[in-house]
Amino acid sequence: MKATQNKIIVAPLNWGLGHVTRCVPIINALLENNFTPIIASDGNALTFLRKEFPSLEYIEIPAYNISYHRNLKLGLLLQIPQVLKAVREEHKIINNFILKNTDVVGVISDNRFGVRSSLVPSVYITHQINVLSGITTFFTSYFHQKIIKKFNECWIPDNNGSQFSGKLSSTKNNINLKFIGVLSRFKKQASAQNIDILIIFSGPEPNRTLLENKLISAFKNDSRNIVFVLGKVEATQKRWTLKNSTFYNYLLSEELQKLINSSKIVICRSGYSSIMDLAVLDKKVFFIPTEHQPEQEYLASFLESKKLAPFSNMKDFVKEDISKIENYKGLKTTETILDSGLFRLFERKRKL
Repeated sequence: MKATQNKIIVAPLNWGLGHVTRCVPIINALLENNFTPIIASDGNALTFLRKEFPSLEYIEIPAYNISYHRNLKLGLLLQIPQVLKAVREEHKIINNFILKNTDVVGVISDNRFGVRSSLVPSVYITHQINVLSGITTFFTSYFHQKIIKKFNECWIPDNNGSQFSGKLSSTKNNINLKFIGVLSRFKKQASAQNIDILIIFSGPEPNRTLLENKLISAFKNDSRNIVFVLGKVEATQKRWTLKNSTFYNYLLSEELQKLINSSKIVICRSGYSSIMDLAVLDKKVFFIPTEHQPEQEYLASFLESKKLAPFSNMKDFVKEDISKIENYKGLKTTETILDSGLFRLFERKRKL
């Protein structure tokens, strides 16, 4: 369908590519339902979406610049001032943009705290109603839920019953939650399984590079057909080969979809967007959760307990571990079709 001048700001957090890729089906659904998406983000997330949707309008907003520390809680505590500063700045930028553009009728924020407005309906996307942080989980969850309450609705990308997110999305608190189904930019296609192992890297540095070095070393003398997607969004897309392995610096949605559909086994992080993508594509997967990230560690353990996928931490991983996949069911779900009913919220009259 042809988009109208009813504009919706879509703003994914720039933390790896998980938040941005799960916004792809939402952007497509908005276009199909006669809305004009405006993308707001920073860094690799903004670069990726510019390549996916080159004809859309873009707003650059401040980066949170969250980095990992060995002591996760201390590291996040030290970074709170810079995050709060970015939140205040993005809130100001978004509100000023909406004031100047009377055709903006809504905002969809994927884990960006300041991307909301009292002028138009504002939606927050997250699968983490509860933010795991060890002994401080109660407090991190409490403050996250306070942020969520500032939005008109909270969309959870999962099926009812928290099929893939488990306790991360379970709460009895009075929050305007809506389970919208599993979101994926991919579609399952019948393909020849000619890739023995597909290895996909993602996430913030330095963890992404550490895993890249570990797995390239582990599989360097392997005779199987192995494909590495490095997850490094750069100005130019590159492809090269080394022995039996093929390397890509990054791939856009259509190309990556083909590779996953053609693979027998996938190795990747246990990021939530990766879980959703692989479930829609009905794949066998081995997870290596990001070190010091309790969410990914929980998800990997949760899916293993359901006998869906095995996992290992990065330090202990050896390539022989992937044989465990044979004893697991793999990930599987039906594709979610986002219909016009989801966007009725944006039919409300804009405030002056």
